[in-house]
Amino acid sequence: MSRELEEFREFREKLNERILESGHREIKRFFALDARAYDDGALPTKTKELLGLTASMVLRCDDCITYHVVRCKEEGVTRAEFLDAFNVALVVGGSIVIPHLRRAVDRLDELEGHDIAQPDAEAPEKRRDAADVTE
Repeated sequence: MSRELEEFREFREKLNERILESGHREIKRFFALDARAYDDGALPTKTKELLGLTASMVLRCDDCITYHVVRCKEEGVTRAEFLDAFNVALVVGGSIVIPHLRRAVDRLDELEGHDIAQPDAEAPEKRRDAADVTE
């Protein structure tokens, strides 16, 4: 995990602890509800994390996107599955989601050890123009 992602995780955990220390009952209940929502049920955790990722992209929450990309990767989501989820977010949210799609791909690249400065060996050399996309 990159230093940036590690710092994100540490900050999130530290602040969650700080918030929960307040003892505020409703806040604690909400945090517990949020955590339990992603447990296996009729839908497996992997699917729920993909749903959370897609919703986070549409709602444009970069912290949530980072969290769900990490959790999806931990749940074994493949790059192809990520791309399908990203596509759903684009269709639902429209072009305003594009900057958040970039964030999601950047986080996924970090987790997979891709260096944006280095060309992807699997990426085609020629970029397809939008007019070429008729599939």
